[in-house]
Amino acid sequence: MRKIIHLDMDAFFAAIEQLGHPEFRGKPVIVGGAPHSRGVVSTCSYEARKYGIHSAMPLREAGRRCPHGIFVPGRLKRYHEVSQEILKILRAYTPLVEPLSCDEAFLDVTGSEKLFGPAEQIARVIVDRIAQELHLSASVGVAPNKFLAKIGSDLNKPKGFVVIREEEILSFLAPLPISRLWGVGPKTTAQLRKMGLVTIGDLQRLSLAYLQSNLGDLGVWLYRLARGIDERPVETEETVKSIGHETTFQIDTDNREVLTETLWRLCEQVARRLRRKELVGKVITIKIRDYNFKTITRQSTLYQPTDFEEVIFQTARRLAEANDWGNQPVRLIGVSVSRLQPRENIQEPLFESPLEQDLRRLHQTLDRIKDRYGETAITRARFLK
Repeated sequence: MRKIIHLDMDAFFAAIEQLGHPEFRGKPVIVGGAPHSRGVVSTCSYEARKYGIHSAMPLREAGRRCPHGIFVPGRLKRYHEVSQEILKILRAYTPLVEPLSCDEAFLDVTGSEKLFGPAEQIARVIVDRIAQELHLSASVGVAPNKFLAKIGSDLNKPKGFVVIREEEILSFLAPLPISRLWGVGPKTTAQLRKMGLVTIGDLQRLSLAYLQSNLGDLGVWLYRLARGIDERPVETEETVKSIGHETTFQIDTDNREVLTETLWRLCEQVARRLRRKELVGKVITIKIRDYNFKTITRQSTLYQPTDFEEVIFQTARRLAEANDWGNQPVRLIGVSVSRLQPRENIQEPLFESPLEQDLRRLHQTLDRIKDRYGETAITRARFLK
């Protein structure tokens, strides 16, 4: 039986700002930029969340809800530095650490218990060290798999500490709302409620055959999650085989302009992560899920590995258009790059075109700006609509 820890820092960016500015403590802090700017909230303190502010909310809306809030630009370089300090603490207890972002990670401590004691004890020591050494708080879930550990860390934030034992899985999940399950957003919740399903326990009482006949692949997914079944291993950075991003729309859309812009943003995020890790990839994969939860994945292999979002986008859009995306309302789209290899191992073309040279210089410049001033410091004009 595996022992998995999910650690999630509490309001990470805002907490760092409050740590560096004692006068901010106990006050609503919103990270992202000025309240009149066009950007969105990166994160906010728990004091700001009382006003209904949340990540990805337009800054103008956050300013309307909390005009007396403290609005600050993001300091990505500083957040990355602190994130590396956290990872250093985590890796002192296991080499099996899977960072999900700069403020959360999975740890597999199955093989560490003989050295450091039970998983619960390891998690407690890690949280205490982060508090003592970095003066920040974290929430933790300890469970037999990643899905359960993630639910546990989300339940009692901030400073939550939830342990889920194997014999408690069904009883632990049963009273939770179905919206706690991965992939169950507002629309799916409404669909399940029409079937009389309100809690995860309601799902547990239904057979696999019934759920599959009524919900298709979604029914199989829900059947497994409702019983806490998740067999995915913790993947270290060295074992990651692909880099991808996906997004679920709050409202299903067939608007090609919206879909195209969203795909562009996803490709930018993927390419930026590739360049940060000094990787290039050769296989581009798209994922499209329509309003009926029918999901297709298509992929294309490039002649030359890339870390250019322009190349990733052109390939992804061609795959999407070949499969008539937008003919039905789309619920989710995603893009990923696989067959990764270090950039330094790639033999550059003998005669690189002037366009490719310009693109490389452009990306280097944009990356330096974003590293220093934050992800929203510079953007494409097409996103200003």
